Amino acid sequence: MNSDLVIVYHRQPYEEVEEDGRIVFRENKSPNGIVPTLKSFFGRVDKGAWVAWKLAKDPSNPGFESVVEIEDAYGQYSVSRLPLTEHQVKSFYHVTSKEAFWPILHSFKEKYDYDPVDWPTFREVNWAFAEAAAAEAAEGAVVWVHDYNLWLVPGYLLKLRPDLRISFFHHTPFPSADMFNVLPWRKEIIESLLSCDVVGFHIPRYAANFVATAESLFDVETGPRVPVNPDFIRDNVGLTERKVAQHLRHGDQLVRVQSSPVGVDVDYIESRATTEETLTQAAAIRAELGEGSMILSVGRTDYTKGGTDQLLSFERVLEERPDLHSKVRLLHVSVSANRNMTVYEGIQNEIEATTGRINGRFGSFDWTPVTLMSRAIPFDELVAYYRAADVAWITPLADGMNLVAKEFVACRADNRGALVLSEFAGAAVEMGSAVLANPFSHKSMDRAILQALEMPKAEQEARMQSMRATIRKYDIAHWAEDQMAGFAGGTDAL
Repeated sequence: MNSDLVIVYHRQPYEEVEEDGRIVFRENKSPNGIVPTLKSFFGRVDKGAWVAWKLAKDPSNPGFESVVEIEDAYGQYSVSRLPLTEHQVKSFYHVTSKEAFWPILHSFKEKYDYDPVDWPTFREVNWAFAEAAAAEAAEGAVVWVHDYNLWLVPGYLLKLRPDLRISFFHHTPFPSADMFNVLPWRKEIIESLLSCDVVGFHIPRYAANFVATAESLFDVETGPRVPVNPDFIRDNVGLTERKVAQHLRHGDQLVRVQSSPVGVDVDYIESRATTEETLTQAAAIRAELGEGSMILSVGRTDYTKGGTDQLLSFERVLEERPDLHSKVRLLHVSVSANRNMTVYEGIQNEIEATTGRINGRFGSFDWTPVTLMSRAIPFDELVAYYRAADVAWITPLADGMNLVAKEFVACRADNRGALVLSEFAGAAVEMGSAVLANPFSHKSMDRAILQALEMPKAEQEARMQSMRATIRKYDIAHWAEDQMAGFAGGTDAL
């Protein structure tokens, strides 16, 4: 119990691999992302700790290493590993988190499935996370909890260790009160979040929704609604919020409600995108296209991502614009999710069938309109596609932020290329210079992709420069600093 900062996140902060018959811990393959940013804070404290789960056949096995000591580029820290059985992981993560919470968070009420949920197991796993964090934390330490599958951890932590300062960051959208209150466990979840000192969200709209939900369930005192940072106000974006309360009081607990969009490591991405190897690979991709244009779409196979809707838009454009035949190609990267999970049944099959129909209708011996990739692309390979693409087409139906859009912009040090972005991705409130599209409107989607394909170079440059300035101002370091500054003592407390 000696760590000044404890990070609670379901993922382990390294890759665990076997070499010569023994287990070794390696740095994550890509230094880009949230995990290295979180680990960077360990360099500010005398002792840091990370709490995650690890699959275990027998959690009672005395040989299981529950705590390992790590020393890497980010310093020395402990990792508390919670041994979860396959049944616990399925119940806690695949069923409760993905089949019950995920659709509600993204406002897909019709996808919500309450019946399979084993709520006692969800509580049990969250209690184990809270116990591990409480055991690691020094007196008055900061505990930073991440994401909706650990909703109950703050409430348990406050009971176990009322001396701690607790922060929670929500990495997904947070829906309206009418939508959230579909969950039968709504009061237990919100009461836990009201145990925090800081509750963080990507954008003001999600923070406002949280405040409204808390007001609907509890007799909370709400601070005055103050104007939102003008950088996050876009007149033509459906997620824009103009005023939001920054504090709630629930009993004796004062909760700071904060909006901080997660960013990317712009310098790192740009450095990878401008290597000789990347530029050579991008040139080879362009050479294969000839005089044609390439549209790049990257996302997971998930109903929230609108993959089929995007393909249908491309099909309509090819119907209406025969002059584009053989002159444009869509590379659709849809990384296949676990098909054994009920929530993803049929989505990949639908994407594959739609792709096949488009290629069958419009393709020729020397032109394939759509290339579908369902494997994860290594980051160093992906940046070459970002550099080669004429258009990045990122149009989820709902998305907490969307870092793919920011990665694309970070890669384009050449100030070329166009970004088509859904106005229902959190990133849209920052990146107003993108070509914004409403994915629920056929006309909006079709018009946006044509506008991007036909955009003059001068306009590309102006829009890209604006977006690059934004993502550099609100990069991953800014997000982390802003969240930590939410504590009364600011980041100096660390």
